[in-house]
Formats: sequence, structure tokens, C-alpha cells
Amino acid sequence: MLLDDDPAALIHQCIGNFNIAPDRSALTRIDESLTTLSQSRDLRLQGASSSLKRLSRQLQNLEQQHTLNTSSHNPTDHAAQILALDTQKFKVAKEASDLEIEGERLESELSGLEAQLKDLEKQNSQKEVSPDDEQEISLGVELEGEREGDFKRAVIRSSPRGDAKIIDIDPKFSKNYYVNQFWQAM
Repeated sequence: MLLDDDPAALIHQCIGNFNIAPDRSALTRIDESLTTLSQSRDLRLQGASSSLKRLSRQLQNLEQQHTLNTSSHNPTDHAAQILALDTQKFKVAKEASDLEIEGERLESELSGLEAQLKDLEKQNSQKEVSPDDEQEISLGVELEGEREGDFKRAVIRSSPRGDAKIIDIDPKFSKNYYVNQFWQAM
């Protein structure tokens, strides 16, 4: 006989001499790692799948909008709109140019009138004023008051219209206010 010992005892003794506990724990860890890896892959696959579905829906919506826009686009209408807008733009530019020219003309007229006003003020300051001239102005304004410089009432006569307007003067209002009132009454 080849083997002197019982083969079953020999196998049992051989198995007892092998230390398989660390190998079994390593296999258990490997199995757990494979399970975790498989779950992680499944989660990433589900996330990618949901993203793909969402992007697919978004692509379909955009394709429908594009199709709708391209089918509704009429190049002749677009060209007509551009032409109308160009015409309007040139009209506005011409009006702006005309207004700028008119503004420059009015500015020059204003400076001429200011020069005339300065000349008239200079002439007025050189002219001697009598007490009667202070009471009645040649524009049809007659000032009435208790003493000189303290006027209570102004009578504005308009000879072309044949009427008169009376304005009571109160010192709480400014001189500019009354000047505007006088000009409006004339």
C-alpha cells in the first residue's frame, strides 16, 4: 500500500495544518468591495440614465421650437421690417439734425437778444429817471404805493384790447413772480 495512514485522517490533518481564516476574511472583504462597487456603478448608471432622459426631453423641446421658428420665419417679412426700421431710423436722424440746427439758431438769436438787453440796460442806467417815470412805465404798467419803492398795486392797461388788469402786490412774493404776472397780463 502506498499510504500507511488512513487517507481521510491524512486529509483531515492536512486541512487542519492549512490556515485559511485570513484567506476567508480576504475573500469576504473582496466580496463586500465588489458589492459596493456594483451598487456604486448602478447608482452612477441610474444618474446618467436620468440625465440622459432629461437632456433627451430638452433636445426634443428645442428641436420643436427650432422647427416652429424656422417654419414661421418669412424672409420677405423680415426684410420688410428691416427696411421699415431703416426708414424710421433715417427720419429720426434727420429730425435730430434739424432740431440741432434749430437749437444752434436759437442760441445765436438768444445771444443777440442778450447783447441787445445789455445795451438797453446800459442806456437805461445812463438815462435820468424822474419821479413820474417811476410811477408809470411806458409799457402800460402803473404802480401805486404809499411811498417810493413800496408798491401795493399795479394797474396794467392794454390799449389794443382796451382793458385793464389790476394786480395786488404782496411783499411775500418775489419780484420775478410779479414780473411774470405783468408779462402774462400784457
